Amino acid sequence: MSVEINIHLTHRQYTDKQKSVEVEGKTVGEALADLCKKYPKIEPELFDAKGELLKHIEIYLNAESAYPDELKKNTKHGDILHITAILSGG
Repeated sequence: MSVEINIHLTHRQYTDKQKSVEVEGKTVGEALADLCKKYPKIEPELFDAKGELLKHIEIYLNAESAYPDELKKNTKHGDILHITAILSGG
């Protein structure tokens, strides 16, 4: 099941500057796991030591927020995920 993941600008350095990546997965979590398998350096930028998404990472599934329980949301062939980093500062 092919899913497209659009990569936030701040994370493209970990995907060889690719704006989007095709991955496999029946859930958002499986799709992100496949992304991390293909690009291992992105994993600590998305997940904490317990395997949970970092607080500043937001996932959208077909342009709608996947929150809450993002990793458990089902995906189907042709779905599009967006990884967004919530930026803050002063």
